[in-house]
Amino acid sequence: MLRLGLLGCGRIGQVHARSIKALDGAQVVAVADALPAAAQALAASTGAEVRDVDAILSAPDVDGVIIGTPTDSHFDQILAAAKAGKAIFCEKPVDMSVANIRICMEAVSAAGVPFMTGFNRRFDPNFAALRARIRGGEIGAVELVIITSRDPAPPPIAYIERSGGLFRDMMIHDFDMARFLMGEEFIRLHAVGSALVDPAIGAAGDVDTAAVILTTASGRICQISNSRRASYGYDQRIEVHGQSGMLRAENQLETTVEIATEAGFRRAPAQHFFLERYEAAYLAEMRAFISAATGGPAPEPGILDGLQAQILADAAATSRASGQPGDLA
Repeated sequence: MLRLGLLGCGRIGQVHARSIKALDGAQVVAVADALPAAAQALAASTGAEVRDVDAILSAPDVDGVIIGTPTDSHFDQILAAAKAGKAIFCEKPVDMSVANIRICMEAVSAAGVPFMTGFNRRFDPNFAALRARIRGGEIGAVELVIITSRDPAPPPIAYIERSGGLFRDMMIHDFDMARFLMGEEFIRLHAVGSALVDPAIGAAGDVDTAAVILTTASGRICQISNSRRASYGYDQRIEVHGQSGMLRAENQLETTVEIATEAGFRRAPAQHFFLERYEAAYLAEMRAFISAATGGPAPEPGILDGLQAQILADAAATSRASGQPGDLA
């Protein structure tokens, strides 16, 4: 039985705790959070003990850790967990600093511990099936990937002020998905962005509406568009065009029922937020981590994937600020 410590008992920590409870082979034995009430509540629902972060990271009865704390705490926690020989699952982004991620990579490699970066969308059944069919050659060589991601409403300004910006906290998922689907690294990027949803977002130095064009060495193109507001609900779509066809993953609605009357056709609303949209993905993601931490294949996405996505996010922020495309080292 894999014994896990959960760092961070907020929304994402609760999601992972539910997944672990639903799976065989692992249990949450300890939880920690800066808010005692949050830790107590999650401990009560999981049967775990409440401990402080340092105690969990050094505990001999903890085999692995789930890091769901604020990003600025990840670096120290990753280094401590690696030093203690614990398997590590870390929510994105691994760190806001590419240099810090490289230090973490060295520590993880030296310790020889499994490390998974929390890009849950790779595990969505629809996106995973799309990627498998690309790899199976159904549409031939990929030529164009189009990724659309729109949230139903922007997060609080307090979050935006410390999130690193749209490219690093929202589009970073899409950068990872672009790499996951394309199968070739990008060498050039051009980003644009505006604050059209809320002037306070612009005043905080961020954008809420953005688009990025990425190209590979062979000329393949990926187009990503993000918005912090979609009046109709959570919107997640992917289209992949290849030499002999096209694959598409549609947005997920509350039901597949459609009504047709003299007034026309009407379908169900879109699922409202990421917790319901990606419930199956979170479960599959945690299953993969538990497998990796108990002797299975190395986890994917790993820490290198976290690094590459952060490099793309940084490049997008730079390109948007300068108004110019940029090459990726």
